[in-house]
Amino acid sequence: MDFINGNELLDLCQKHQLPVSAIMRQREVDNTSLSEQEVTEKLKKALRIMKTAAHTPLENPQRSMGGLIGGEAKKLYEHQKELSPVTGSVLSKAICYSMAVLEVNASMGTIVAAPTAGSSGVLPGVLLALQEEQHFTDEQILNALLCGGAIGCLLMLNSSVSGAEAGCQAEIGSASAMAAAAVTELLGGTPEMALQAAALALSNMLGLVCDPIAGLVEAPCQSRNAMGAANAITCAHLALCGICHPIPFDEMAAVMRSVGNCLPRELRETALGGCAATPTGQKLEEKICSPHCEGCS
Repeated sequence: MDFINGNELLDLCQKHQLPVSAIMRQREVDNTSLSEQEVTEKLKKALRIMKTAAHTPLENPQRSMGGLIGGEAKKLYEHQKELSPVTGSVLSKAICYSMAVLEVNASMGTIVAAPTAGSSGVLPGVLLALQEEQHFTDEQILNALLCGGAIGCLLMLNSSVSGAEAGCQAEIGSASAMAAAAVTELLGGTPEMALQAAALALSNMLGLVCDPIAGLVEAPCQSRNAMGAANAITCAHLALCGICHPIPFDEMAAVMRSVGNCLPRELRETALGGCAATPTGQKLEEKICSPHCEGCS
């Protein structure tokens, strides 16, 4: 059940008449010393951590280590309780939860890197919002995690998930592609649709730079997780409606790596360009890095 690219994954799905999640589950058993039950237990643990990370900041906000974020998720949560959100209930929750997870990460809490810490909010944000709004079981969400994991595996093999290596497109873009495929399978889409959704998600994030203010995974990282969640939901919807991206997933993975190689080092997590290089960004860095500032005490 092993695969090294999207075409091989789709061939396995076709040959065995199984969804992406089932192929990925068997791959984990075949390539590790774990039993199927042990794989399931690891997935359950990851889901528990995701739920805690998505919900804790809504009741108990935490300031980030650098002080740039903290409390945004609670503001969103309170707003959607009081007013009808302009984004709709699923997207509103997905944005809220994705930002909450980044708050936990930036305050040194426990998260699941999916695929990285800086993009850890996208996948749980989307899946937990859908679970609550459409009453999916935990078992269904575990399968969705496996589907998303298959996309993450392919991107690690054939592209990049590192902002330092290929820009934020490789982190938020990859997370968004994982979530888009996961949602597509969760809502009844075929394996082909799942990879189409992932390809669409990658194309929409192509060229996104990594420019963390003061070099911290706080801002603009948090709001980009929200954007990644919105992109994932949009691309899943497009794929489920039969809308295809003209460039297949494997080629999109390759081009994301190619674009990442073209980005100057200033735009690859060095905090030397983009938001980090603005006058305000530089002032914030000076404040955060001062030995007498509150964020460093």
